[in-house]
Amino acid sequence: MGTYVVTGAAGFIGWKVSEFLLADGHTVIGIDNLNDAYDARLKHWRLDQIKSHPNFSFYHQDICARQALHDLFARFAIQVDAIINLAARANPRQSVENPWVYVETNITGTLNLLEACRQFGIAKFVLASTSSLYGQDNPLPYNEDTADTDRPLSSYAASKKGAEALCHTYHYLYGIDVTVFRYFTVYGPAGRPDMSLFRFTQWISEGRPVAIYGDGRQSRDFTYVDDIARGTIAGLKQLGYEVINLGSDRPVALMDTVRLLEEFTGEEANLCFSAAHKADVPATWANIEKAGRILAWSPCMSIGQGLRELVNWYRENRGWASEVLTSDS
Repeated sequence: MGTYVVTGAAGFIGWKVSEFLLADGHTVIGIDNLNDAYDARLKHWRLDQIKSHPNFSFYHQDICARQALHDLFARFAIQVDAIINLAARANPRQSVENPWVYVETNITGTLNLLEACRQFGIAKFVLASTSSLYGQDNPLPYNEDTADTDRPLSSYAASKKGAEALCHTYHYLYGIDVTVFRYFTVYGPAGRPDMSLFRFTQWISEGRPVAIYGDGRQSRDFTYVDDIARGTIAGLKQLGYEVINLGSDRPVALMDTVRLLEEFTGEEANLCFSAAHKADVPATWANIEKAGRILAWSPCMSIGQGLRELVNWYRENRGWASEVLTSDS
């Protein structure tokens, strides 16, 4: 069994990765600064699902605090097998307003963790990156080995480009084994409230206006969080340096998700259309052949079943989930 540091352990993907690792008998050291980038009740709910596990320990720590992070790693009494860096600022639209915090967390935070790998002999590093790197000019579906990622449309995407570059540098200089995952529009129970499917579920359930940027025909490669967590864990094996897409390979138009959520909630959406945001792209679509070939991974959850799971979770937690502030509330 292994010992893994999971940063962003109270985050959407970090919680699920930690849960799966613990279920497989591994030891997980969770790190999260529990910031207020969105409603912290979601983070505490996720943390509550795993914090009592005997193989889980949690540290309230910011990966941007270099010395404090170094001191924390120096305290660990057992050898760490890998760092899975899922701590990030991850909203493209918000990154346009405050790019500094994105650079600090996504670039400087990643650098601090790579330094921890070098200093403490941690052989494996996994980075959460993003499909936002593909911008709007690459042909669909996006191929991680041939696409041009030099024209990001948001500070968020640019910061992840920087993090990927640092990962390659540390692999080249110090031999750290690195897997970079470009995630495609992750959704599911207890997801981020700035993401469309959480917002749509809340707004439709509560009879609030449903804000649609653009005409609703833009499509996303929505990927269920459990599938993302399985793929992330599969990437812990020794690969050298690899950049790998994790997506569903089944793009869905935004308006189609609204219609499914109307069906599952039994409520009609009150649609309000406005101009598309410049940081948004018209479509995303992952080529996942590489993930299948290298990791023997493929997504299992259909969009219909995944949205049912999201709606069921929302109903079970409606008392507080209905109060979670979304970016357009």
